[in-house]
Amino acid sequence: MSAGHSTPKLNTLASKNATSNTGDTAIRNFTEEYLKLEPISDELRDYFASRMISRKTLERNAVMQTIRRNQIVIAFTYRRNGKIVRCKYRDVHKHFWQEKHCEKIPYGLDDIKGARDIIIVEGEFDKLAMEEAGYRNCISVPEGAPSKVSTNELPTPEQDKKYEFLWNSNEHFEQASRIILATDADKPGQALAEELARRLGRERCWRVTWPRKSETTNELCKDANEDLSKLKYKQLLNSISIRSCLIIEC
Repeated sequence: MSAGHSTPKLNTLASKNATSNTGDTAIRNFTEEYLKLEPISDELRDYFASRMISRKTLERNAVMQTIRRNQIVIAFTYRRNGKIVRCKYRDVHKHFWQEKHCEKIPYGLDDIKGARDIIIVEGEFDKLAMEEAGYRNCISVPEGAPSKVSTNELPTPEQDKKYEFLWNSNEHFEQASRIILATDADKPGQALAEELARRLGRERCWRVTWPRKSETTNELCKDANEDLSKLKYKQLLNSISIRSCLIIEC
């Protein structure tokens, strides 16, 4: 991992207020009624079940559905203190889009209130998979991974638009003593882990190494949901409790 960049401490910076502005446009607040959200159908529940995500987990995380672009789509509701501040949509073809002019926060933010250990994953399905394995103290980044690690100095919080969700969640990160980076096993996932560590402080960041897909291959599972789908609950549990002992290199 690259070194030589100073790491601004999140716990020395004031959190941005949820009612702040994005450019000249005020951040929007949402309700389920305004977004025309409804409980997910049996068809979508079956789809999640095929990926080992239970109805109980879907309901606790307020995963819903709505009609967008003339089709039924999954709606992942991003909430702060139970209120929707962001909504991200996904169709069955893995196309994602979201409401505009929303506050940037991690998915599952309320689940890390007061947490000493925080797990960060790369997608909403991975956050749900972590819960199936018994880890609710988990959040997902809202917009995926970069293609590579930036060679530039870290921007100021005001300029750090890609990682604005970290600065907006400062109050939750400042009490954490260990942050477990369970990003994808591919190169963008590794780049994301590095970028997160640069901002959160390397001294408290740890990496998950995902297990092999089977005993007959050296190919690693890509992420938490693939780990859960292929290896079931026990192996996902072990991949966190055992393989998270690799600290990011300084």
